[in-house]
Amino acid sequence: MGRENGENWHVRKCAKACEQCEKVFQDQEALYSSLFFEACAYIRKDVCEACWKKDETVLSSWRTVFMVPPPPAEEVVKKETVESLLRKLLAKENDEDLNATFILTVMLERKKILVERDVQITEDGRKMRVYEHKKTGETFMVFDPELKLTELEEVQEEVVVLLGGKPRNAEVSEGSKDTKPD
Repeated sequence: MGRENGENWHVRKCAKACEQCEKVFQDQEALYSSLFFEACAYIRKDVCEACWKKDETVLSSWRTVFMVPPPPAEEVVKKETVESLLRKLLAKENDEDLNATFILTVMLERKKILVERDVQITEDGRKMRVYEHKKTGETFMVFDPELKLTELEEVQEEVVVLLGGKPRNAEVSEGSKDTKPD
């Protein structure tokens, strides 16, 4: 048995309501989950305790607790914001922006928006990375500043500020505010 037989191994998450009576599960409510094999696919069914009865056609069943999923975490940095800032910095062609440009490129590569296609060494010995935008097919050429680990935090802080965020050390404690003596 396996995928080669046309079986679907994707099993969905716990339902938000009972499969039989359609009662919406409450946070921390006990329920029963069962796994069936139907039409060449594994099917999960979730029922409340009142609707539960043992079924011999079940491959597996278990008692579990429904937990309301937490709201999706808001991304600190939106993809569009990172991409638009990268485009803006590349258009400026300013050497002072090389580090931030590289970090933004790596962020988009990790999000699978950009794909590295090549690395070239320029005549002056600098490393240039060639990226392709997966959706648009555009090519981006970015110099690799070959940052040291000790430099990364500073550049990351710079990128956070460029994206409109506050640096980690921005919180000013009450005792350190500038005040003039009377």
